[in-house]
Amino acid sequence: MLIKTKNKNDIQSSEITDPEIYKQRREFIKQSGQFALAAAGTLAAPELLAGTLPPIAPRAKIEGVIKGPYSTDQKPNKYKDITNYCNFYEFGTGKRDPAANAHTLKTSPWQVAIEGEVEKPGVYNLEDILKPHTFEERIYRFRCVEAWSMVVPWVGFPLADLIKRFKPTSKAKYVEFTTLFDPENMPGQRRRILSWPYKEGLRMDEAMNPLTMMVVGLYGEVLPNQNGAPLRLIVPWKYGFKSIKSIAKIRFTETQPATAWNTSAPREYGFYSNVNPEVSHPRWSQAKERVLGSGFFAKKVETKIYNGYAEQVAGLYTGMDLRKFY
Repeated sequence: MLIKTKNKNDIQSSEITDPEIYKQRREFIKQSGQFALAAAGTLAAPELLAGTLPPIAPRAKIEGVIKGPYSTDQKPNKYKDITNYCNFYEFGTGKRDPAANAHTLKTSPWQVAIEGEVEKPGVYNLEDILKPHTFEERIYRFRCVEAWSMVVPWVGFPLADLIKRFKPTSKAKYVEFTTLFDPENMPGQRRRILSWPYKEGLRMDEAMNPLTMMVVGLYGEVLPNQNGAPLRLIVPWKYGFKSIKSIAKIRFTETQPATAWNTSAPREYGFYSNVNPEVSHPRWSQAKERVLGSGFFAKKVETKIYNGYAEQVAGLYTGMDLRKFY
């Protein structure tokens, strides 16, 4: 992903599509703080891991996770691939930067502001956001705009369940999400890569679709910092940058919200950003993809419309020009 404006902070293409995807990745230092989730869904205080961590650090399990619906039957990627190769520009533009740098993210205490067209606005502690929900594991295909994909066993709950709790008004047509803004602990926010804080949005019917998920974990364990702890979004039929990380605000609006990449590069990144092999990015084709972990020289596979979830979501876009609303 590139910003076209020429200045000293321009992102180099080598930072965006990493040619070393096939090489062996070392284990990075794990995050210094993790949550222990109780079976009822409440949160305990974080346990700080003291000193230098060993190559494989203990990770907090999420108790009481049930198998959720809609999972793919594809084999999930390895934990180290999912956690060591990801985008989180708040911690660097390289794919391995988040794993190396996101230990600075402070995930406790954590609050989420609920604003806009709702009957129950307010600032809620993360414990209160999570307390009523039963956690599900859903194995979803995850597709990045740079033509690579993976299969991830996320742990979370339907976004629709959370939305219903706050009772949106009839004026709420869209949902806007905002990432934490904390330049002291999120060093990427000190650079003018994007307009911070990072924002994303969905139409209300997209947000209420049963596939759309609020995520708190990965592989049955608490979500690592580099993957968007403590709370992130997953919209599996859209490109990965729509699945915003480290959510600190949810706002319900009557008009379509401005989003990070659509604001910075509107010709390249549309508001909808549905996976569509027939609509190319201006600088590369989206018709094929390479599965992460298969090797850089492995044969690419055909990209599926809506990332393979057409049966569940195609009806959301009936009658729309998918080249105009890309």
